[in-house]
Amino acid sequence: MSTKKTRSTHYWLLKSEPECYSIDDLKRDKVEMWDGTRNYQVRNMMRDQMKKGDLCLFYHSNAGTKTGVVGTMKIVKEAYPDPTQFDPNSEHPDPKSDPENPRWLCVDVQFTHKFAQPVTLQELKQDPFFKDMTVVQKGNRLSVMPIKKKHYEKIVARAKG
Repeated sequence: MSTKKTRSTHYWLLKSEPECYSIDDLKRDKVEMWDGTRNYQVRNMMRDQMKKGDLCLFYHSNAGTKTGVVGTMKIVKEAYPDPTQFDPNSEHPDPKSDPENPRWLCVDVQFTHKFAQPVTLQELKQDPFFKDMTVVQKGNRLSVMPIKKKHYEKIVARAKG
């Protein structure tokens, strides 16, 4: 008899500037690697915590008044070496990264839903329910962050009206 413990789903918020890669790009591509992360804390979360089946909010950053959550996606492939670190023509090369011991990782995400209207950062900041959510706190610069299930669910519900 197996006593393997089933891991519960984790929830994430992943940021991208829409000029670089948008929810519409992911909708078109269906599945894409979430690459270009050059932060050790994020790399460690990808390696140690992100698992296939985890649910994610797609967040457009630096999008003026439309900065905010624009849709949902899920992790479909767990962390593996980010190939852009070895490509000198990519937007994110890292000449110091060793192919034998890669410094940077990525995961694959799959599009699940685009919101009719974004749930903006301003809306999140104005609602006390989200006060402990990392994305609304000053000084937060991480492009990937864990979020609570209750925050994920409320944002998705708000987007549905």
